[in-house]
Amino acid sequence: MFRIGYGYDVHKFAKDRKLILGGVHIPYEYGLLGHSDADVLIHSVMDAILGALAKGDIGKLFPDTDKNFKNIDSTILLKKVIEIMKNEGYKISNLDATIIAEKPKLLPHIELMRKNIARLLDTDIKNISIKATTQEGLGLKGMGIASSTVVLLTK
Repeated sequence: MFRIGYGYDVHKFAKDRKLILGGVHIPYEYGLLGHSDADVLIHSVMDAILGALAKGDIGKLFPDTDKNFKNIDSTILLKKVIEIMKNEGYKISNLDATIIAEKPKLLPHIELMRKNIARLLDTDIKNISIKATTQEGLGLKGMGIASSTVVLLTK
């Protein structure tokens, strides 16, 4: 049996925050604004997994009204989502994510993001695809970063 899920997240840039994507610190003048560390890639991965399992979204599990999640490392939240996935008897078969950002250039960091996500999801790196693109000056116009993810879970 298999299940497909889709996740999307977006956060705007903010001063005095670290930029974290896929659990990787990316050197840049801005970070992302959010209740947690605002890792849009990890957030879209979690929403895709939860969507595949019909368990809602990260806002339902980890509400921004809960002070326990303030500035939390999103990989900690991902581990909780992975527990839910495993308890349902599923594993990652394939994950495909796209990060949408005008800046900074992400290509030098993609492989480390892939390795980190594969390790967190306890799957082979060949099952993890992460890409980055711009919106050619449209959409976010350099004001933030978005990420979309599709997952295939198998039992």
